[in-house]
Amino acid sequence: MIFNNYATRLCSINAKSVMTSLRLYKYLLRECEKLPPKACSHYKFAVKQSFKQHKFEPDPERVKEIISKSIEDAKWVVNKYSNQ
Repeated sequence: MIFNNYATRLCSINAKSVMTSLRLYKYLLRECEKLPPKACSHYKFAVKQSFKQHKFEPDPERVKEIISKSIEDAKWVVNKYSNQ
């Protein structure tokens, strides 16, 4: 349980520095490294595909929403695999 609390705090500290799409991309790929090998490759592929899909997003507010949701999702996935 101590590890989970530490991982959550560490995750949120790093997540606070994510303000741009490039930093989000790096952050998400680093979070994938915390996962088991099969899950890591799956989520890395998903991250790359999502970035290709939203590459030309013109609305800055939508970009902020995507960043926020991506950070939440990354925390959920890391916690899911750390609890197993």
